[in-house]
Amino acid sequence: MSVTTPKGPQLAVLPTAAENGTRRGAQVLQPSGWPMPKGYANGMAAEGRIVVTGGVIGWDAEERLADGFVAQVAQTLSNIAAILAEAGAGPEHLVRLTWYVVDMDEYLTNLKELGRIYRAVFGAHYPAMALVQVVRLVERAARVEIEATAVIPR
Repeated sequence: MSVTTPKGPQLAVLPTAAENGTRRGAQVLQPSGWPMPKGYANGMAAEGRIVVTGGVIGWDAEERLADGFVAQVAQTLSNIAAILAEAGAGPEHLVRLTWYVVDMDEYLTNLKELGRIYRAVFGAHYPAMALVQVVRLVERAARVEIEATAVIPR
């Protein structure tokens, strides 16, 4: 019987700011030798209670959409933070965000402002993320929809 050693990259598990000595928070998974991603994580590992949102868009409690892409992102992120708070979670518990945008160029053109808004709402915690351009969203005037997954340590 022969044993082979995988030739792929080794995996580094990096603690996040939320980790402490008694309760372990989400861990960033960063394969060794890979460049550090900017504004997201390649992977996350966590144990605990799972909190999942539906597709959240940038409208307020009266279902009025914010005006424009950047304003809708700001409202969407605030809405996600409010949903997390209902579960007793915070941005530090996020392990995944999936963004759906109707115009990829609109996203790319506004990266600096989006980064500023993201940090204002979620701080410097960057979970695994995916970004997908879609033809349209259910709400015709919506420019972005985001799904979130968080894990609250036990």
